[in-house]
Amino acid sequence: MNRIDRLRQLYGWVDERLDLESGKSFLGKAFPAEDSFLLGEVALFCFLLLVLSGVFLGFFFEPSTSEVEYDGSVAEYQGEELPESFVSVLNITYDVPFGMLIRRMHHWAAHLMVASMALHMLRVFFTGAYRNPREPNWLVGTGLAGVTMFAAYTGYALPFDEFASTAVGIGYNVTLSVPLVGETIAHLAFGGSFPSSATIPRFYFLHVLVLPAIIAGLIGVHMLILVRQKHTEAQRDADVPAPDLHRRDEREDGAAADGGAVARDDDSVVVGLPAFPNQVAVSAVVFFLTLATLSLLAGFLPVHNIAEYGPNDPASTPSLIMPDWFLMWGYGFLKLTPSWLSFDVLGIHISAEFIGGLALPGVVFGLVALWPFIDYEDSAVHFTADPLERPFQTGVGVAGVVFIMLASIAGMDVIVADIVGMTTAQLKPYLTAALLVGPLIAGLVVYAGLGGFDDDEPPDDEPTARTEGDG
Repeated sequence: MNRIDRLRQLYGWVDERLDLESGKSFLGKAFPAEDSFLLGEVALFCFLLLVLSGVFLGFFFEPSTSEVEYDGSVAEYQGEELPESFVSVLNITYDVPFGMLIRRMHHWAAHLMVASMALHMLRVFFTGAYRNPREPNWLVGTGLAGVTMFAAYTGYALPFDEFASTAVGIGYNVTLSVPLVGETIAHLAFGGSFPSSATIPRFYFLHVLVLPAIIAGLIGVHMLILVRQKHTEAQRDADVPAPDLHRRDEREDGAAADGGAVARDDDSVVVGLPAFPNQVAVSAVVFFLTLATLSLLAGFLPVHNIAEYGPNDPASTPSLIMPDWFLMWGYGFLKLTPSWLSFDVLGIHISAEFIGGLALPGVVFGLVALWPFIDYEDSAVHFTADPLERPFQTGVGVAGVVFIMLASIAGMDVIVADIVGMTTAQLKPYLTAALLVGPLIAGLVVYAGLGGFDDDEPPDDEPTARTEGDG
């Protein structure tokens, strides 16, 4: 028996037990050849690289605030008693071979993952690829975005340097402000009054196990729904020849039933590249481009310099405290919420800190999650829409983007005040007015520019103005 016969025999043995033949149909599933659809893959590959780089970093990180004597390469801390987590990050950065590179890659992978997810959701929103029947995947994606940002928040707390501990302290105070259950939640997440010896171990447990498991589970659900519902497509310019098609209704893959071309408005068939080998090759290129981008960023751009900030010191506060860019908008809400907004309802205290730090961001996420049910479609449509033909939806989307941008600018009020030569107190009314009025103006300008006020606007139920799906 030659080698080929042995391989066939082995394949037959595995096939009898796992029914591999039934999975061959998946290899022919079509993937629309749209570059913007690859943003989701970028986020997926960033998560994979986060896990791999996190495993490397986990070998050297010590999730403890116990004091140990430092004897590493940073001269200014030689012989000092420092928190063990802080010391371990110093060692990773300056003493572990390739430690600085891997730490930087881990940092930039987190940022690129959030950025690609945000762009992916914007693409889905503006093309209407969230409506019937793909509302469940929009909800999963919204939850995935929220969990990913929280995972990043737990991550930059781990070095326990002065900057990170101050930022985490703000999160602790916001958690405490939750009516009725705030103290309980804060005790569970932070291990008691922050900072405590239990905070770093609990954040480490959340960061390396609980939250990645939730993210992986949501990604799996997202992919399963996508495979089941198939991809959306851009509007076709003309009828399409029969090869490389896949029916949405789970009928046999391949050409149309009559063996001819598929009509340009036939949404029962997906036109695109087969999963294997074409889409696999495209995905491989995307993976290596993602890896190359992260390597370039890690090689040339520094990340948070904990040696400059020093270990946690409860007696001092850094002059400039700001979260990462993807959390800046929530920080802006917290900064702009006036203190007089606190009130009591039935003996329950609702603080301004709770409104700005949790309630308003919660409203934003809630509106994003509910949008497919606001812009609801009764019938299933599988083609993406042209944003220029959807003035109301596009206007709302632009207003939302401007709203988040202005809230993020408010989160950087210290820098803005320094640039314009004002105090933060003087600047606050202008930022508040901009946040309230700016999105409305931007949305109305876009709505008017796209003909939203025209009497001859095509009705919403025309096929060219509606679409469903989630690429």
